[in-house]
Amino acid sequence: NFLWPLVFFGAKWYLAAFFVLLVLCLLMAVPAGYAAEEDMVPIAGEPRVFSFEKGMADGFGYAHGWTNGGVFNVTWWKDQVIKEDGYIRLVLDRDAHPRGAIPYASAEVRSHKFYGYGRYEVSMKAARAKGVVSSFFTYTGPSDNNPWDEIDFEFLGKDTTRVQLNYFCNGVGNHEYMHDLGFDAAEDFHRYAFEWRPDRIDWFVDGERVHTAYDSIPSTPSKIMVNLWCSTGADHWTGPFDPSVLPLSACYEWISFTPLEAAQP
Repeated sequence: NFLWPLVFFGAKWYLAAFFVLLVLCLLMAVPAGYAAEEDMVPIAGEPRVFSFEKGMADGFGYAHGWTNGGVFNVTWWKDQVIKEDGYIRLVLDRDAHPRGAIPYASAEVRSHKFYGYGRYEVSMKAARAKGVVSSFFTYTGPSDNNPWDEIDFEFLGKDTTRVQLNYFCNGVGNHEYMHDLGFDAAEDFHRYAFEWRPDRIDWFVDGERVHTAYDSIPSTPSKIMVNLWCSTGADHWTGPFDPSVLPLSACYEWISFTPLEAAQP
């Protein structure tokens, strides 16, 4: 009988240790960079959908007759945007009338207006080929008399079962994160979204949150953009481009924007 206190209190300590270990395991199961949904400021505004079902969406236009330079080995032409049944197709091909040393033509579509905090979403299908990038992003920079702020979905055509997520604040990037999609983004349309708040960015694939960033969040209202391009001098990132695969296409059904805050009455 004199052993029963030891047994009793030993069992209590054992149970306490078990529950502490269980809590720690649950905490460790939450991916790094995630926070509880209740910690997120809700997206409260009314969504606006920009549909490409009948061609160019209201509020969007073409980049035309110029190039970004750098690693972009294309000139943007509006004729490289093709209307299909229910979506538009951005076409990368040889340039029939090349400017300077840039031999390829492709397309970029961008919003006329600048947009701030909120949810951005697209339904798209990426292009598949080494050396090629299909994108959905927000951007502003020196050409707008603004700092370089940007938030990205970038599909590297060398492996379209993954997507690169990234952002820039005042020209500073190096926030790349590669996400395994579990499907091939070049096979069919899928939904890709990010929610931009003053203190964080959350990226989503088909409605599921896949990544969160908290450091150096951009703050400058930006234009919404999509484009398709082949690279030069970036083989370490995109892989080497082989022009024998041309033409290539990236397809877009719609883009939506929902502001963070509801409009004032």
